[in-house]
Amino acid sequence: MEIFGGFMVMMSIIGFFLAVIWLIMPFVVFAIKGKQDRTLEVMERIEKRLSEVETRLTTLQQAGRPAVVETASHVSDTTAPDQLRPDDAPASPPLA
Repeated sequence: MEIFGGFMVMMSIIGFFLAVIWLIMPFVVFAIKGKQDRTLEVMERIEKRLSEVETRLTTLQQAGRPAVVETASHVSDTTAPDQLRPDDAPASPPLA
């Protein structure tokens, strides 16, 4: 009979851990979904900027001019040069 008593204690501990995991899991899923949505927005902005660069490159190539004439200062941007855009910001603060 002692075997069944120890087995029940072990099953109770395992059941407790499974219940905790079951209760935490929805919050983990929603956190991952939020990060995935944010990543999708950043990727869409990058895609838009890349298509603008490709359009400019095609225009320059059709005009017969070399593509290296274009510089980074001509790229349309609403942020100051020393200010980071939200998608360029580091994920964590720099270590000192």
